[in-house]
Amino acid sequence: MQIALIQLNPIIGDFAHNCEKIIRYARKAAEAGCELAIFPELAVSGYPPLDLLERGSFIDDHQSAVAALITELPPISVMFGCFERCPKSTGKPLYNSVFVVKDRTIIHKTRKQLLPEYDVFDENRYFEPGPPGEPFACGGLTIGATVCEDIWHYAVDDYRSRPVADLQERARQEGHFLDLLINVSASPYHRGKTRIRQSIFSSLTAQYKIPFIYVNQVGGQDSLLFDGASLALDGAGTTIARAAHFKEDMVLVDSADWSGEIRVSEDIEEVELVHDALVMGIRDYVTKSGFSQAVLGLSGGIDSALTAALAVRALGPENVLGIALPSPYSSKESLEDAETLARGCGCRFEVLPIDDLFDGYRDSLSRLFAGREEDVTEQNIQARIRGNLLMALSNKFNRLLLTTGNKSEMAVGYCTLYGDMSGGLAVISDVPKQLVYELARFVNRRGDIIPTRILEKPPSAELKPDQRDQDDLPPYELLDQILELYLEEGCGRDEIVGRGYDPEVVDDIVRRIRINEYKRKQAPMGLKVTSKAFGFGRRLPNVQNYRG
Repeated sequence: MQIALIQLNPIIGDFAHNCEKIIRYARKAAEAGCELAIFPELAVSGYPPLDLLERGSFIDDHQSAVAALITELPPISVMFGCFERCPKSTGKPLYNSVFVVKDRTIIHKTRKQLLPEYDVFDENRYFEPGPPGEPFACGGLTIGATVCEDIWHYAVDDYRSRPVADLQERARQEGHFLDLLINVSASPYHRGKTRIRQSIFSSLTAQYKIPFIYVNQVGGQDSLLFDGASLALDGAGTTIARAAHFKEDMVLVDSADWSGEIRVSEDIEEVELVHDALVMGIRDYVTKSGFSQAVLGLSGGIDSALTAALAVRALGPENVLGIALPSPYSSKESLEDAETLARGCGCRFEVLPIDDLFDGYRDSLSRLFAGREEDVTEQNIQARIRGNLLMALSNKFNRLLLTTGNKSEMAVGYCTLYGDMSGGLAVISDVPKQLVYELARFVNRRGDIIPTRILEKPPSAELKPDQRDQDDLPPYELLDQILELYLEEGCGRDEIVGRGYDPEVVDDIVRRIRINEYKRKQAPMGLKVTSKAFGFGRRLPNVQNYRG
């Protein structure tokens, strides 16, 4: 039989929008001769709905949407993720389920058993673990269905149950063997996630020697970026179908010979995946939030240059406004570089000098500041003037303000609260500085968009004479290495020192991370592209004094 793998970009809570997509793609699959169409986890509501699941009206409206959806589907088998009320009197009130519908009838249900509660996941807050699944028949095949985490017991040691093994055993009890394993998923992207998934999928097919289909959500949802990348493997573990990354897609698989459509190469560079993830994340966050245009400050530096290039790619040059806000310490070259960048991107460019405003602030504070040398206070005033002006433009013209700080700066607090941290979306706040440069060079493969001088000059905030980032920070290459060990790999101070890093440097970086937690809690939402980002998935107290 022909099977359609359909990855959708839902809008959380927009049941009509999501169901219309399911119906449209299911009909397209039927027209293509498919007997089974497969959609992602929680396709009706979108993932993750979070505390909307605690609203009775949300649950009721979702159930009504599912009931209406069932009546509109074509007469083929359609598998989609949704939630449903749990009939048990104890435990959580909902199951995270997958339904199989044919001829306006639910012919099969599977409930998610393994509920993740690590990093950005907190499903135990809302859902009850489901019972062991049952195989179902379709197109002459005995099929086992799983939901996302149900196959991740290969990677997460905490799980005791083995949903796939239980499905296989249940099939044997009924006198069958599984002919196909399906996983419907909402698995967000981060660097290296493709390799992790491939390892899990290979382990599954190696153990069970049966074909495997994985259908994943696509699209940006707040900080989470879902890459799609749905695929199918034959019983030998060979990839026979692969959908596109970061956009809606439908690919077909033929169970007669286990062949399928391959949309993209397996050898995509990680830098391209990160680039495409950020572009999609900007587009979806801006448009799903009700905006169509963006504004950002252009300093003439690498971070704002990359952010502008990504925004133009996501929204179109006509929808991006770049603003240079030179201060007395801004170099002529930086202003030139900002203008050259805007011209290369094709976006509108304006200049708003802040010299007079800065003088006004200093005059107002002069009596109270008398006898004290200028320090970081005056630097921060400049950043806050810029933040206020950019927010005014955002308010007046209904443009979402994009902030431009990177992960390395955010980690150590090299940013100004209510200044350059002001905005609606922190585009590259999970992108380490070295990756910023790598992404910028990738952008320039499509043409000289980011000026060479921006790529080559030493980074500087230009908030005081002859300022350089490296006057206040370790070299970014060193800083990023230590940050990855500490933040992403979870290494402690002593372990990092044991790997040969200078104890004083490590102590300084760890201290800066600790004391700037309060800043990051007030930062705009960022787009997650690493395994451990600041924000929802990192939960540390603002006030603490653990130094390890």
